[in-house]
Amino acid sequence: QVQLVESGGGLVQPGGSLRLSCAASGFTFTRYRMSWYRQAPGKERELVAVITSLGSITNYADSVKGRFAISRDNAKNTVYLQMSSLKPEDTAVYYCNAIDNNGLVSYWGQGTQVTVSA
Repeated sequence: QVQLVESGGGLVQPGGSLRLSCAASGFTFTRYRMSWYRQAPGKERELVAVITSLGSITNYADSVKGRFAISRDNAKNTVYLQMSSLKPEDTAVYYCNAIDNNGLVSYWGQGTQVTVSA
């Protein structure tokens, strides 16, 4: 059974930091590109960051460049999103996504809420 389980969300003040984790199981993790998406109320889901299957390449949305860092530990089947200098506009549900290297198979986690507020 495929599972992507996100954790680490919560309430944080502007300027603070959070680290999200996504634990994967039920598929060959090293054959999948991993991404973090987010969806704020009333908005479409948007791509935040992506990391290739072996972790050699990362890409970020312009809105988070220099503040967020995606990484993965293939020994633990886990992908992380380190978020720093958080802003109220970062408030959203953050989702973990896995897509195979052929782009044919995709899995989603259930999401974790991040709220940035004073």
